[in-house]
Amino acid sequence: MRARLLALAAPMLMAQTIPADKPVLVPDVSQRDIEIAYSFTGAELLLFGAILYPGGRTPRGEAPADIVVVVKGPTQPVLVREKEKVAGIWVNAHSQRYSSAPSFYALASSRPIERIVDERTRAIYELGLGSLQLSPGAGTISAVQERFQRGLVDLKRRGGLYVEAPQAVEITDGVLYRARLTIPARVPVGRFTAETFLIRDGRVLAAAVRDIDIRKSGFERFVARAAERSSILYGLTAVALSVLLGWTAGQIARRV
Repeated sequence: MRARLLALAAPMLMAQTIPADKPVLVPDVSQRDIEIAYSFTGAELLLFGAILYPGGRTPRGEAPADIVVVVKGPTQPVLVREKEKVAGIWVNAHSQRYSSAPSFYALASSRPIERIVDERTRAIYELGLGSLQLSPGAGTISAVQERFQRGLVDLKRRGGLYVEAPQAVEITDGVLYRARLTIPARVPVGRFTAETFLIRDGRVLAAAVRDIDIRKSGFERFVARAAERSSILYGLTAVALSVLLGWTAGQIARRV
C-alpha cells in the first residue's frame, strides 16, 4: 500500500513548488466522481496523500504532526421541528430554521480532535460536529439555538450523514497518510469537498482541498433533471400516473 501511495502521489509531487520554511500537503481521493444508481448502497472513499517538508526531511526533535480530513457536502437550508406531547398526542411545537447547514459532514483524524486543537481553532476551521457554523435565524436565544443544533446534529448522525472518526487517519513514517470514510446510500448529490489539515502543537501548518462530484445516473438522473427543469410538467405527470395506477389497481381488484 505504501508503494502504491507513493506511485499515485509522484506526479503531483513533481509539480509542487515547496516553500522554504513551510510543509506542503499533496492530497488525493480514490474517487472524484461517484454515480448513484438504483442499486447504490453506499461507497467507501479512500483519502490519502503525502506531506512535503522543506528540504525533503521530516523535522526532528519536534512533536509528531497530526492529519485531519474533513469531507463536506453542499450546504442547504434546514428546518428543525421540536415535538411536544399535548394531551397524550405528539405535535410540532417550536422550530428553528438554518440557512446553510452542510448536507453531509465527515471528519477523520489521527487523534481525537479535542486533543489536536483548542476550541477556538476548531471553531475557525469547523473541525468537529460541535464546531459547525449552521447559520441559525436571527433573534433566537442562544440556549435555544444550542438545543436545536444538538438535535439537528443528532438526527444527521443517526442517518449516517454526520460522522466523526477519531484515529481513522494512519500516518506512515511521518510523511504518508491515509483514511477511509463511508459514503452512505442516502447521501445527497452535488459538489463535495475533501479538505486536509496538517496540524502540529495546535497550529494549522498547511491545508489543501480536493473536489468530489456525487451525481445520479441512469433513470434516477433523468427523473431528477425532469423534476428540476420542468417542475410543473413533472408534477402533472406524477399525478396522472398515480391516478392511472390507482384506476388500474381498482379494475384488477373488481375482476378478482
